[in-house]
Amino acid sequence: MNAITDVPGVLVGHHHRFGDGWATGTTVVLLPEGTVGGVDGRGGAPGTRETDLLAPENLVDRIDAVCLSGGSAYGLVAADGVMRWLAEHNRGFPVGAAPHEVVPIVPAAVLFDLPRGAWGNRPTSDFGYEACAAASTSVEQGCVGAGAGARAGSLKGGIGTSSVRVGEFTVGAVAAVNARGEVVDLKTGTPWAADLGLPGEFPASPGRAAELPTVASDLNTTIGVVATDAKLDKAACRRLAMAAQDGLARAVRPAHSLFDGDTVFAAATGARPVSGPFELDALYAAAADVFARAMVHGVLAARTVGELRSYQDVWS
Repeated sequence: MNAITDVPGVLVGHHHRFGDGWATGTTVVLLPEGTVGGVDGRGGAPGTRETDLLAPENLVDRIDAVCLSGGSAYGLVAADGVMRWLAEHNRGFPVGAAPHEVVPIVPAAVLFDLPRGAWGNRPTSDFGYEACAAASTSVEQGCVGAGAGARAGSLKGGIGTSSVRVGEFTVGAVAAVNARGEVVDLKTGTPWAADLGLPGEFPASPGRAAELPTVASDLNTTIGVVATDAKLDKAACRRLAMAAQDGLARAVRPAHSLFDGDTVFAAATGARPVSGPFELDALYAAAADVFARAMVHGVLAARTVGELRSYQDVWS
């Protein structure tokens, strides 16, 4: 499906609101039991939760879900709803003898989309809960979930996903593209990372300039998840997230600014053992490419919202 859900056991759900002063949402990546997690943050203005837990030296090495949300720091509350949904399904770190005595592990990151809607209209814990309830293997792209109010430079941003096979392994990514920099060469209409696409994956370059304002948003952040079915420890997962950040840097110019909170989570389900460093390095290389491709899809699939125009409306 060219989606992160090509990694067996991974599900994605969205919940969002549009209209009547709303343009924001939440995306949840539900993970199979036993999934190991990692994270890498490179932007100067991150909004995150449970990232310290993912450091290799710390106790818990399994994660149950990742929550990506709009709403800036207010949107971190969406992770509460994800925890509530997981607790109802007895998913989490065991802290007692009974099946329900668990603490769900839900790392989260948020992006800045407050200017898209009326002040006070931002995700609540119910957004996270409803995103979990909607999770499936089918990943809708564009102005959905955490991409509902996203902005990508001069264009409307959104949610994108992609995947690739690396030998016997699968690597997939989902990204909420909300960058301060441009994801497209405004002189030609070509996405910066289009050259990384699979054969026929992205349309041909329009080859012409666009008449767009180039004033960047003040606060931004691209957030996402890269997942694989490889068996990795926490340190290797962190390296996978670091590699995905390289893909982010290929897809947006400039990247990792002081005003972006660029954060990428990594998830390894552990279904397939890795035989050595060369296989591991191939997974890292794939993580960079697949995250960049997911970002291109997020912009191509977005639609115009208010005065923020979509790629399709500008170059169709």
